Amino acid sequence: MKITIHYCTQCQWLLRAGWYAQELLSTFGESLEQVALAPSHGGHFEVLITTDAQSEPEVVWERKRDGGFPDIKELKRRVRDRLDPERDLGHIDR
Repeated sequence: MKITIHYCTQCQWLLRAGWYAQELLSTFGESLEQVALAPSHGGHFEVLITTDAQSEPEVVWERKRDGGFPDIKELKRRVRDRLDPERDLGHIDR
């Protein structure tokens, strides 16, 4: 499973995107094949998940559609629900 985080370079969102990537890697570790940062522009911020080589990426979070940036707990829940719905995220789930 791969995660791609598109972030706007004009808006200086690299640090935010990097922090999300770090948090996802810390939580899901080797369950993820890759977490990639993809520079973009025009206020674009989007988190995509690709389950396998044959599938199209699925939007986990899109800044304009979802009303801003995700709370890290919500982002982790959404990734978990696609990666391993039975997985317990500990205090995040409470």
